[in-house]
Amino acid sequence: MSDPTPAAGSVALITGGTGGFGRALAATLRQRGVTAVLADLDSDRNRSAAADLGCPFVVLDVTDRAANRAAVDQVEAEHGRLDAVFLNAGIAGQSREDLDVDEFLRVVDVDLFGIVYGTAAALPALRRAGGGAIVVTASLAGLSPMATDPGYSVAKGGAVAFVRSMAPRLVADGITVTAICPGFADTAIIDPLREEFEKAGFPVLTAQEVADAMVAAWASGEPGAAYIVQPGIGAVPYRFKGVPSARTASGETAVVPEALRPPTMR
Repeated sequence: MSDPTPAAGSVALITGGTGGFGRALAATLRQRGVTAVLADLDSDRNRSAAADLGCPFVVLDVTDRAANRAAVDQVEAEHGRLDAVFLNAGIAGQSREDLDVDEFLRVVDVDLFGIVYGTAAALPALRRAGGGAIVVTASLAGLSPMATDPGYSVAKGGAVAFVRSMAPRLVADGITVTAICPGFADTAIIDPLREEFEKAGFPVLTAQEVADAMVAAWASGEPGAAYIVQPGIGAVPYRFKGVPSARTASGETAVVPEALRPPTMR
């Protein structure tokens, strides 16, 4: 994945914008002449973080469908357009042994449905801009589930599947949808286990490494791709294995009904 510079003057919306990845991404985009609008929960801390970065701030609870639409409307009203959306907000579960169903549902609500709501809200604006990009922060856990956090694994796996399902539908609109799947990174999510990583000498990604991959996904990502980001490896596309095709009674490969094929394949 190459890393050309997004067009100066572009406008990007970053959910979870005041977290580790969001801050690194915002600073990187600003250096490239992009207006980075940070969307996050309403708090003095989050507003201050945006102000420190010199970025506009919009209030957003990603689990609120109407709030997602309002955030996009505000960006268009204040900045005239929307060229890229980074659906980056996320939380992790804390239950390591018992299945806490309430926690499970909360994680899925933020990490998966927040992406669905954000995509639905952003698409009309991206179409009005003549195309653009949606970059989803998934996780390596979405490709290799973690036994310690089933809710997070289900949400991130669902995010990857959502990206792969949506991508062919949006190619004709000039909208590219991709997923970033970082391994363990130096953000607040690993705080409960940070000491264990240090004891084991396990390398963790910097927020900047992930932000660089996110920018590259916007600029040159392939529709539906899931980019693994790992220390010492960089960002590489994950190669999904195909599934066996159905066979007709005569042994030939069956053709999927036209109604089930994306518009670009009809």
